[in-house]
Amino acid sequence: MLTVYIAEAMARATYKILEEGTYLGEIPGIPGVWSNEATLEECRKVLQEVLEEWLLLKLRDNDEIPPLGEISLAKKGV
Repeated sequence: MLTVYIAEAMARATYKILEEGTYLGEIPGIPGVWSNEATLEECRKVLQEVLEEWLLLKLRDNDEIPPLGEISLAKKGV
């Protein structure tokens, strides 16, 4: 399920070129997950790494993870 969530998040990522020529990548709906790199390829790579680290921290701390469309990592009631 994590793989599906990561793939969906990366599909939603947006990128723009900043004035200094670097690329800024963000994922709408996931605050604090962004990257700023010299190339678009590196920006995508780092953005996914940041997303993965963010997810691990959220899971470790039992923090809420926002759903992405139909994809949710919310814990099911027992």
